[in-house]
Amino acid sequence: MTIHDALVQWLAHGLLDASAWQMVVYTLVITHFTILGVTIFLHRAQAHRALDLGPIPSHFFRLCLWLTTGMVTKEFVAVHRKHHAKCETEEDPHSPQTRGLKALLLTGVELYRAEALNPETISKYGTGTPNDWIERNLYTRYSWQGVGLMLIINLALFGAIGATIWAIQMVWIPVWATGVINGLGHWWGYRNFEAPDASTNVSPWGILIGGEELHNNHHTYPTSAKFSVKTYEFDIGWGYIRAFEMLGWAKVRKTAPKLRLGEIKPADKDTLEAVIANRYEVMASYGRGLKAACSAELAKMKAQGQERSAQWAQFQSASRWLHRDEARIPVSMLDQIASLRAASPSLDKLVTMREELRQLWTRTNVSAEQLVSDLQAWCRRAEESGIAELRSFSMSLRAARA
Repeated sequence: MTIHDALVQWLAHGLLDASAWQMVVYTLVITHFTILGVTIFLHRAQAHRALDLGPIPSHFFRLCLWLTTGMVTKEFVAVHRKHHAKCETEEDPHSPQTRGLKALLLTGVELYRAEALNPETISKYGTGTPNDWIERNLYTRYSWQGVGLMLIINLALFGAIGATIWAIQMVWIPVWATGVINGLGHWWGYRNFEAPDASTNVSPWGILIGGEELHNNHHTYPTSAKFSVKTYEFDIGWGYIRAFEMLGWAKVRKTAPKLRLGEIKPADKDTLEAVIANRYEVMASYGRGLKAACSAELAKMKAQGQERSAQWAQFQSASRWLHRDEARIPVSMLDQIASLRAASPSLDKLVTMREELRQLWTRTNVSAEQLVSDLQAWCRRAEESGIAELRSFSMSLRAARA
């Protein structure tokens, strides 16, 4: 065989002479390692310190990320921490609320790179990241040579089509993490919690994004190593973390708090501590009560034959937003919601008392004793209101345990 023939054969088949499905499997495995490196090592372990990761998985993920993304740990951590600190403001490096969804989907990588070049961001938010010899002399110093080496490996293994496999590897994180999570994850999806930003859960079940699709859960409890909070949600990244724990390769520092319920008793200091520690779960439960009250009002109007009236349509539209925080309600809906509250004293009472309950953790200049007294008064008024949802919620609140 001549050199020319050998070269043609190599370009066509590579060293492995792999079949199409074998190349697909290879691509999926490598990109899966990449997303795991991002979610477990960069995001949960480094940016949020939600877990301590041992040297074996840490070095594996660092090498994998160098080959498949060229990202520098310190830069990722700094930009991501600033995103949380300045979320949905003009200083947020990548918020679709301020920059537009199109910008995140099409130019999210450029936004990340621009912020990574800001020395103030790196200095302020990039502390505590690896600074060993291999980080200084390889991963950071030659950050983009890793992806070049990945291209050479792919071409050697698969021939010319290796370039296509490499291209898929290169767009995997920009598309999924930057576009879908940082873009759609602050624009569209469902919310378990009224976090103080626009974060959403893109999907309750996903493998391709490693658990990052549960973005509202993460923004609510950013230091939790586990992103899933509902039984129907699946966080594959957490599955790997638990496996690492069993191998002695990881130690979880923190997971999301879970409200414990005991015997119903008068509200006391323990009740107050439980409510404040689990305030997002408490408010999510309150929101479900508001939704139930709205459904009851709609059912009453339907029974009265009003389902075709203009008032019904307005009520139905506004009721979809009543359980949301005012800052998250579209301006165009505020007048309709005001009309809805004026027409329904029970719904107005529910919204008013929700804001009063929120003051238990937003008032910082009040003593614990006064807050306990305020909580007791709130529960008393709720149970005497004559509103079933308020009475039920108050009794569950009095059963809360820290």
